[in-house]
Amino acid sequence: MLRRPATKIRLSPEDILEYDESLQQEQLQLQQQQQQQQQREEEQYKQQHHPSSILQEQISGNDFLSINYKPGSSSSGNNSKPDNQTRDERIGVRRWSFVLATIVLSILYNPVNNNIKEDKVETSSSSESSRIYEVDFTSTSFTSSSFVPTSSPTTSARRSRAKRSPKVFKAKKPVIDVQPQLSRTLVDLPKQAQIYVFYTTLTGSSHRIAKSLVTKLESIGLQHTPKMLSLDDDLDDLEEYFLRTPQEQDEQVKNVYLLVLPSYETDSPIDYFLEHLQDTYQDFRVDKYPLRNLLGFAVLGLGDSESWNGDKFCYQAKLADRWMGKLGGRRLFPVGTVCMKHEGEQKAQEWIDNFTELLLDEEPFYIDENDSVDDSDNEEDSEGVTDSETLVDVEEMGNIIRKTQGSSEVETKQMVAKDSPTFKSLTKQGYTIVGSHSGVKICRWTKSALRGRGSCYKFAFYGIKSHLCMETTPSLACSNKCVFCWRHGTNPVAKSNWRWEVDPPEKIFNGALAGHYSKIKQMRGIPGIQMDRFQEAFQVRHCALSLVGEPIFYPHINEFVGMLHQQHISSFLVCNAQHPDNLAKLNKVTQLYVSIDAPTKTDLKKVDRPLNSDFWERLMACLDILRTTQAHQRTVFRLTLVKGFNMGDIESYADMVERAMPSQIEIKGATFCGSSNGNGNPLTMQNIPFYDECKSFVSALNQELQTRGLDYDIAAEHAHSCCILMAQGKFKINGKWHTHIDYPKFFKLLESGEEFVDVDYIKETPEWAVWGSDGAGFNPEDTKYDRKAEKLKKKIEREEAAKIEVVV
Repeated sequence: MLRRPATKIRLSPEDILEYDESLQQEQLQLQQQQQQQQQREEEQYKQQHHPSSILQEQISGNDFLSINYKPGSSSSGNNSKPDNQTRDERIGVRRWSFVLATIVLSILYNPVNNNIKEDKVETSSSSESSRIYEVDFTSTSFTSSSFVPTSSPTTSARRSRAKRSPKVFKAKKPVIDVQPQLSRTLVDLPKQAQIYVFYTTLTGSSHRIAKSLVTKLESIGLQHTPKMLSLDDDLDDLEEYFLRTPQEQDEQVKNVYLLVLPSYETDSPIDYFLEHLQDTYQDFRVDKYPLRNLLGFAVLGLGDSESWNGDKFCYQAKLADRWMGKLGGRRLFPVGTVCMKHEGEQKAQEWIDNFTELLLDEEPFYIDENDSVDDSDNEEDSEGVTDSETLVDVEEMGNIIRKTQGSSEVETKQMVAKDSPTFKSLTKQGYTIVGSHSGVKICRWTKSALRGRGSCYKFAFYGIKSHLCMETTPSLACSNKCVFCWRHGTNPVAKSNWRWEVDPPEKIFNGALAGHYSKIKQMRGIPGIQMDRFQEAFQVRHCALSLVGEPIFYPHINEFVGMLHQQHISSFLVCNAQHPDNLAKLNKVTQLYVSIDAPTKTDLKKVDRPLNSDFWERLMACLDILRTTQAHQRTVFRLTLVKGFNMGDIESYADMVERAMPSQIEIKGATFCGSSNGNGNPLTMQNIPFYDECKSFVSALNQELQTRGLDYDIAAEHAHSCCILMAQGKFKINGKWHTHIDYPKFFKLLESGEEFVDVDYIKETPEWAVWGSDGAGFNPEDTKYDRKAEKLKKKIEREEAAKIEVVV
């Protein structure tokens, strides 16, 4: 049943006063009528209960008061007295009758009087407690259970109340101080602050402008020297600065963030930075305004207005400015937008000069702690919008939903687009980019093997011929920024979610082979190439999925590995133990590597510089997966030793080996990859261990494992690569190590569909590769090439030739 909606009536103050006066008059008349009725009832009651009327009724209604006694009369009539005597006796009897009647009336009158008093009291109390109730006649329900009236003041109270008048609200206007009095400490606060200049760069322009900004700030006499940090290389964890601001020794010192950010249409390291800011803002587990402790921030954007005019011009700098504001930061200066193609560094210098003048300005630098933070989610103006404009027909909802879904799709970028600085940088380093996120490159050991000058350590340990090996990766993105990485930090980075376009595995497989063979063709003119190996090189038999990035991160890694196996190409997959879910879903591979770069959480953070905050938990989960889900695989621990970083805690390494129980353990010294100015790494030649130091480390680890009762021993070595192999005792059969792989048997077992384990496709290790052999892992079929000796030999030949010319 539908209820009638409540009726709302609007009354003016004059109507309310008129209604109130009429209500008072009606209540006064009702009061007078009640009093008159009460008086009539009392008079009626008194008349009915008066003593005289009661006596009359008693005398007339009772025989004992009318006495007709005649003394002396009898039946015989002889004893009668005279009449005067009879009259006196009658008078006496009447007197006594009146006395008795008075007593009876007094007894009867008391309860009657009490009843009258009680009736008066009840009447007066009822009149005092009587209330006039206000009833809401607009209510849709009139049941007794839901109707609870409220009492209004009595008539007497209303009579004494003064005449009502409309309410008047009085208030004083707030006094606004146009020139707030700020303390002197706030005037110089920006100059006392610790300024951080953050930048990210691919071509070097942002680095130059950030350096110019720091130089300008140093020249104005700041109390604290500005710090310039790269978002790509100098920050191991973005949360240390953009979730938990750094704490200075002096608690009164506030921090100021200045960001010099370029904008790229293609994927770049700045995408990861913006993704971190957005994830922090949307994460309900952290403080809503983690950057409120900052004194303020400012952003300088660099872009190309000619190629990307409109919304794309400096759009990433604008996004950074927006997210910094949403996280509670206070904007000290408007975001700058500089076109590097036309305006160049001159326009950027103007922004720097204007910001510097802000710091030097003597006007009070007022920042209210209670200012509302920037929230552009509420920027839409809803004035003038009526309900009718927002009503939508049900039949049109389908079209509207489809349009909304289409407009809400996020633009998906390519990981490495052809016109991106990352593409140019990787191409310059010798990579062939396949598709939008894959790459292939010729290993230096492939070149060496083609010339007969030795092969990689994988040939000594596992029987992989270097000139038949292709080094590629289906994902150039990595989750770590290792200090010993030789990729120069130019590859993209990502945590755990794939945010780019995905190329099909067929495209990657065919493109990787084509790129590899193209590189091989370019080597035909190199002196010393052996033609038989050159021809063999056009039939790839091994694939090292370890070039750069994280191959297991590719969504279709299993399909890609399956294509390799269909062509009888073995798969050697390397992962950095940061993607446990992907590792657990991995299908059969020829050999599965897991990089173990440090034994403790602190050392791992210092060496690998992981992007994930839960990097240690991810590593431990991967170790458990190796022991359980992937126990059927041939697993290898890969330890890269960096002196001063991860060569101290032998026992912790043994704990990790005991937890995962890998088939074999590779221990390799780090390779120096250039100065820190080029790749952002802090390593020098002092951090590169000698081969004797690596041997000492391996001996100590082997002893620790055997002390714990673990069946491991040193199996093989490759001195030229500064690498040593340890293996479980099951690979040592009849006193001979069997660390090599029988590749035809591996593919035969794989194609049979039967389950098999690591020892089912092993092969004996050659004598020249065994630990302690004279060859120390060098193939005797090859020729050792001593570059230093060759240089010295050529130098001597040139000097002798010069002497002969002088004599002649």
